[in-house]
Amino acid sequence: MGAVRRRLSLVVAIGLTLFTACGVETPAAPPSTSAPPGTTTVLTTLPQPSVPSSSAPQPPPPTSQPKTGKVVVLDPGHNGGNASKPGEINKQVPAGRGKRKPCNTTGTATNSGYPEHAFTWDVSQRISQALTAKGIRVVLTRRNDTGVGPCVDERAAIGNDAQADAVVSIHADGSHSEGAHGFHVAYSAPPLNAQQGEPSTKLATALRDGIRAGGFPTSTYLGSNGLAPRADLGGLNLSTRPAALIECGNMRNAAEAAAMSSEEGRQQYAAVIAKAIADYLGG
Repeated sequence: MGAVRRRLSLVVAIGLTLFTACGVETPAAPPSTSAPPGTTTVLTTLPQPSVPSSSAPQPPPPTSQPKTGKVVVLDPGHNGGNASKPGEINKQVPAGRGKRKPCNTTGTATNSGYPEHAFTWDVSQRISQALTAKGIRVVLTRRNDTGVGPCVDERAAIGNDAQADAVVSIHADGSHSEGAHGFHVAYSAPPLNAQQGEPSTKLATALRDGIRAGGFPTSTYLGSNGLAPRADLGGLNLSTRPAALIECGNMRNAAEAAAMSSEEGRQQYAAVIAKAIADYLGG
């Protein structure tokens, strides 16, 4: 009887081996959502192979700086798709002081064709990275450089809704006046609310001081001593937060066009503006 049982056990073992070897599938557990179809789920913890680094620019590492609780809205002027949608950007929208203006414009460019919208987008990205590394929350008024708008009233609303501690619009000018060069900082004047008063003039002055300290000359053709009070800029008129607009220089000036068209130049603009914003928030 014992011999019979041993033979039966041997038959069962051989049958199971053949059953598995023939590839007959047994019901499998649901695949892991972290592994692509067709891969084998390993239940034990094994060393993972290193993944080659991408050649594309990588996002900055998480900042070790504590969150400051401060919010900055950066408004990169214009947008790359504006020229293709004249109907959208020419529609009239509120611009403050009882006025209406076109939704947006295409912006200017250097004589060689480097567009303002590309410059403002690049510089704003660099400023955002620098401020984020300091624990400052940054909100951009547009997501890319290929879209349309948003309109000036919508840009102002983004800053208002975010309860921004500072709203900074980044632009570049396109004056054909002979010898025109240099930056200037605009703010809404006369003020329409308390935030357009001292907070905005303080922000504009801090930006002016910081950019000038960074080696950039003040405008020779617009404003006074780098500051330009304006009543015609819708984004500033509609703001209920401290707000200012920087014209970083004249894209029609050969020297400034060269700086704006170069990565090194844009980094320099971004560095001094980011520092000026941080100094304003810290003060």
